[in-house]
Amino acid sequence: MLLVQLSDLHILEEGKVLSGVVETDRLLAACVAAIARLDPQPDAVLITGDLVDSGKPAEYLRLRALLAPLQMPIFVLPGNHDEVSALRAAFSDHPYLPLEGPLNWTSDALPVRLVGLDSTVTGYSGGRLPATTLEWLDRILSQQPSTPTIVALHHPPFESGIRHMDRIALDDPAGLAEVVARHPQVERVVAGHIHRSIQTRFAGTVASTCPGSAHQIACDLRIDHIGAFTLEPPAFQLHHWNRQGQLVTHLVPVGDFSAAYAF
Repeated sequence: MLLVQLSDLHILEEGKVLSGVVETDRLLAACVAAIARLDPQPDAVLITGDLVDSGKPAEYLRLRALLAPLQMPIFVLPGNHDEVSALRAAFSDHPYLPLEGPLNWTSDALPVRLVGLDSTVTGYSGGRLPATTLEWLDRILSQQPSTPTIVALHHPPFESGIRHMDRIALDDPAGLAEVVARHPQVERVVAGHIHRSIQTRFAGTVASTCPGSAHQIACDLRIDHIGAFTLEPPAFQLHHWNRQGQLVTHLVPVGDFSAAYAF
């Protein structure tokens, strides 16, 4: 199984540029083209939040047009820049999304089970998983204890060291850790939000974040740093469930690089 993870697309209405310099639509189009060129083709694409920048219906329409070249199933989660009702309406043809309430969902369409968690809080940039969501997750994971599973959400449940982002990460990640630790079939907890590729141990498994398809957050670990973003190349992650039953993750930068040369 091959699963692409995209994150933090920040799509705007057509013709608009983020912060005056980031052409998020062009950069996503480059990622989509790179995914379409992969051989073998991925089985699905998972997008871990901040699909658009302001949550406007027009932004989601633009996003759908940019994603249209992809022929494989696409799974979406909201981030703090999304508006849940507008996202739900824009992806109303995605049957895994619930018709009401938080956008928590599960899919058994792949060899590795996907469980999506809605960590958004209206009017708040940080994330939170209420008790009802954690109870739902515990129940869902208990139903298939032998099925390898990826748990996905937007806000990472760990401290990255990039302090301005850590202040708006997942509130009280201990609640999620307690649930995940009870279910050893969880192969990975994947997130976005930080616009960088980061990995750490978490609750007996591995937690990671995916780079943005648009701008990246500056990797500045100073205590007194000021938040900034960079125009490093867009990237996505490619999660490979291999024949040995291991989830192996590749970082795939996107850009006009030289062709691969044979050894």
